[in-house]
Amino acid sequence: MSEVRGSSLWRDELASLVSDSGIRFSAADPIEVSTASFEAGFASGGELEQSESFKDQIKGFAIAWGEILVDLARGCKDIVEQNVLTEDSYIVRKLRKPCAKAWAKLRYLNEFLPEDRDPAHAWPVIFFVFILALTAMNVNTKNDSLVRSVKKVQIHPPSASHVLLPDGRRLAYQEQGVPAKSTRFVLIAPHSFLSSRLAGIPGIKISLLEEFGIRLVTYDLPGFGESDPHPSRNLNSSALDMLYLANTIGVDEKFWVLGHSSGAMHAWASLRYIPDRVAGAAMVAPIINPYEPGMTKEEMKKTWEPWVLRRRVMFFLARRFPTFLSSFYRRSFLSGKHDRIHKWLSLSLGKKDEVLIEDPKIEEYLQRDIEESIRQGSIKPFIEEAVLQVSRWGFSLADLQARKQCQQRGFLAWLSNSEAECMLTGFLGRIHIWQGMDDMVIPQSVTDYIARVLPGSYVHKLPNEGHFSYLYFCDECHRQIFTTLFGSPQGPVVEKVDIDTTPSKGNSEEVSTNA
Repeated sequence: MSEVRGSSLWRDELASLVSDSGIRFSAADPIEVSTASFEAGFASGGELEQSESFKDQIKGFAIAWGEILVDLARGCKDIVEQNVLTEDSYIVRKLRKPCAKAWAKLRYLNEFLPEDRDPAHAWPVIFFVFILALTAMNVNTKNDSLVRSVKKVQIHPPSASHVLLPDGRRLAYQEQGVPAKSTRFVLIAPHSFLSSRLAGIPGIKISLLEEFGIRLVTYDLPGFGESDPHPSRNLNSSALDMLYLANTIGVDEKFWVLGHSSGAMHAWASLRYIPDRVAGAAMVAPIINPYEPGMTKEEMKKTWEPWVLRRRVMFFLARRFPTFLSSFYRRSFLSGKHDRIHKWLSLSLGKKDEVLIEDPKIEEYLQRDIEESIRQGSIKPFIEEAVLQVSRWGFSLADLQARKQCQQRGFLAWLSNSEAECMLTGFLGRIHIWQGMDDMVIPQSVTDYIARVLPGSYVHKLPNEGHFSYLYFCDECHRQIFTTLFGSPQGPVVEKVDIDTTPSKGNSEEVSTNA
């Protein structure tokens, strides 16, 4: 009886929860299907309510912990401000003067910020981005399938010729073109950063050198390739190395210099320190000191703008903290593995340069040149070369301008109306500069500055050419350069052989006998 009553009460409660459809069921009517459907719906609703409540609990827990951490941080800040950063605290008294001195030395960096930016807000953002960039560079990619195969650096057997310099060092060099006795023009080419004597003129044909009678001499800078390092080299010693090399290999006449990119730095030095031995200069995308004091703010701005942030940082480190460069170099070209040169040197490339370095022939050439450059495995010469680029050169490009300089002979000479002795100073030879208009490594503003301080130089602007495209493996470009420098090709010098037409005693006797 009680079971029947319980069943009736349950059905009454169920009827009160659902709408009245007008259908009535008696006590004997089966409702198994509707009961199962309701129980399934009730069970799923209960699970949904339980999962939502768990989610709310997690959310509330996270919010509570966030509020606790915020309150903790505020408390720590208040403690530091009240006990550590007060005027009378020990830390403030000890660090006040050193911080003031450091801030005074670094204040000049505010000149590189936009005028509408507050340094107090700008520099924290810059340092944060710098740290973030360093972190990104140190993170290795996990998806190896998207990374091209990396070749390992190989060290090849020695192949250079050597000369012994007056200080006992050995200087490695190589020659191409016509032999010494048939030379019409001598062209000496110092190489650029992360390069070697193998660079020379990339892809030059021996037949073209012979057609113009050119003897091309390239050499390894101190510490590069097979050349011995210099204990304290500078641009003056670089010019003297070039002079000693020319004298040792029998170059008695004036020679031409060819400088490409940062190799032009050593060509500029030869024009300054040994101008009497240099006939002329060919500069292709030449570098200058990015901190050149003669540049205006506008010229310096146009020079720095195309460079990526990492390259600007490298220049800054080379100028202020050169020891920090070792970490970058050991993780890049001294890591024992090959990579693209523009990534190692943080170079921005134009479209034509990007297509050029994708050529397998160019890639093989660059890899072989880099392998020779890092043969000794020492980081010191690379840091020295980077520091030379951004430090004071000991001269300005304006010093190379040919000008008349007269010596004052005093009051008595003025009374006697004698003319002052005058002489020409600077570099008196020709300077030719080739600059690609799409070059993003050495911007056009650099060549514009050179043309301003050296108005006697010849500037050849090259539309649609980049930093490498005009010099690397371009036969027609090489011919244009040689024709501009040396005129029409005349071939090697033909040795004159003096023939003695006077018959000797033996010959006269032989003739008379035959007669």
